[in-house]
Amino acid sequence: MDLGIRGRKALVCAASRGLGRGCAEALAAEGVELVINARGAEDLARTAQEIAAAHGVRVTPVAADITTPEGRAQVLEALGRQADILVTNAGGPPPGHWTDWSREDFIRAIDANMLSAIALMQALVPGMMDRGWGRVVNITSAAVRSPIGQLGLSNTARTGLTGFVAGMSRQVAEKGVCVNNLLPGIHDTDRATSLDQGVADAQGITPAEARARREATIPTRDYGRAEDFGAACAFLCSQQARFIVGQNLLLDGGALNVTI
Repeated sequence: MDLGIRGRKALVCAASRGLGRGCAEALAAEGVELVINARGAEDLARTAQEIAAAHGVRVTPVAADITTPEGRAQVLEALGRQADILVTNAGGPPPGHWTDWSREDFIRAIDANMLSAIALMQALVPGMMDRGWGRVVNITSAAVRSPIGQLGLSNTARTGLTGFVAGMSRQVAEKGVCVNNLLPGIHDTDRATSLDQGVADAQGITPAEARARREATIPTRDYGRAEDFGAACAFLCSQQARFIVGQNLLLDGGALNVTI
């Protein structure tokens, strides 16, 4: 299927690896020009070179912390303050217990996983509206639908972003801008490896055992792959997604057992 987005320009955040890279790869395969962002300059530069070589599109790496005003300014300058597609993404806050988190912990989580995405939308969506076309995909978490106790900081910040998008997306749709959220369950990424290590340490088992136990709770009996996630992202950015607005697409292998 031709997604109809060849020649568009996209910003993909946290794209040097994992789910962000999966999204960048899928968009590049559709002929989308990319500005990709992450904090690690070396990994990001290598990712940009590999994607450009594989798909024949321009890929501009911007090493910066997207959760800070300074980092966002660098990325927006590289874009020329204009993009057709925005994919927001930022690493989740550390796990812990609700009694231990301070106000500063919550502020850091909200800055990283809620306010940074909102700031990018405020910077780029008005231009999309003026041009009559745009797509925004926010990478949030399955925890928005089914909270994870030890990830309370993430639950809080990402649910706040979901509420913002629920209202804002309906206000921009008439201008041809579709804003939606992708909610990943466990995928085979560095984040999953870190979480499995935490479980292993807490329970006195190996990381492989921790992973096997988690896989047993997923109907597909495995972790998601970044390329699957990227394909879903690319579709939400397509011409064919024009009637999908303000939705939360769960990609978790069926782990959340609900009817609706």
